[in-house]
Amino acid sequence: MANILVLDDVTDAGILIKRILERKGHQVNAFTEEEEAIRHMENNETNLAILDIKLKKMTGVEVLEEIKKISPATRVIMLTGYPTLETARESLKLGADEYCVKPIDKQELETKVEEILAG
Repeated sequence: MANILVLDDVTDAGILIKRILERKGHQVNAFTEEEEAIRHMENNETNLAILDIKLKKMTGVEVLEEIKKISPATRVIMLTGYPTLETARESLKLGADEYCVKPIDKQELETKVEEILAG
């Protein structure tokens, strides 16, 4: 299946997404630190990155920009607990494929991941 990176400053959120997607057969690496996630991207092929917009040191949008520099082909889903049109527009403009609103809906996440990886 796919190699997926999850970056969320809340450990439990990353673990939840990891469990959901591993049950679907994906290889998932979850991170809470932006630098670790970016380093992982530099050294490992990643098909999909799932990024929280609110992080510790950077924003998810800044991490999205870094990821696209490292691996333009990596697909991206942004996560947000505070959906705004502005954030959605900026994320999509910078290359995100989709975004999900927290709390995570298992069915929505599975569907969006399938659609993006198939596309």
